Amino acid sequence: MLHPTYPLLTERLVLRPFRDDDLDAFHDIQSRPDVVRYLLWEPKTREQAQEMLGRRKLQTAIDKEGDGLHLAADLQATGELVGHISLYYASVEHRQGEVGFVVHPDHHGQGYATEGTRVMLRLGFEGLGLHRIIGRCDARNSSSARVMERLGMRREAHLLENEYIKGEWTDEFSYAILEREWAAIEAGAPASVRASDGGPESRPR
Repeated sequence: MLHPTYPLLTERLVLRPFRDDDLDAFHDIQSRPDVVRYLLWEPKTREQAQEMLGRRKLQTAIDKEGDGLHLAADLQATGELVGHISLYYASVEHRQGEVGFVVHPDHHGQGYATEGTRVMLRLGFEGLGLHRIIGRCDARNSSSARVMERLGMRREAHLLENEYIKGEWTDEFSYAILEREWAAIEAGAPASVRASDGGPESRPR
């Protein structure tokens, strides 16, 4: 249903399937407490990162509900892996998907999450024919929330203490954008889509 031709290029990024030789850079991201602070998992050991990377390597196409794309994001200028961007096919019946993103703290504030996730929204709406795409983040993670707002997504919910994570109850923001709203943005209608972001980690699956 969605088999992109790789790599996918943006102004500054190369989005591509993960490879075995990404392990060092992938582990560097996943092992950092400041990266996983607002995510659902703890910092990962090298062995855990390798196992996770093995799963991510297979997430390159969407054929059915429950499938997802999970792509490495490299800088075009240097080839450095700066993060990863995802698109999950949540429902065939309701034509719904979900996006997620993680960026290495050394590259926060450069707009990479916004730039990469915009590609996933385009693939979801124009490639997969989705009606609605959501994004979620810890309510304390204002940088991640701003990324979604800059993409034209609207905050639909503030869920109070909806999950018990890392020993505490946490709030969650839920954002969404509809196919017609995305089409209006692509056509140049006014929308809150800017070029920079802070330090984003949404909740990719």
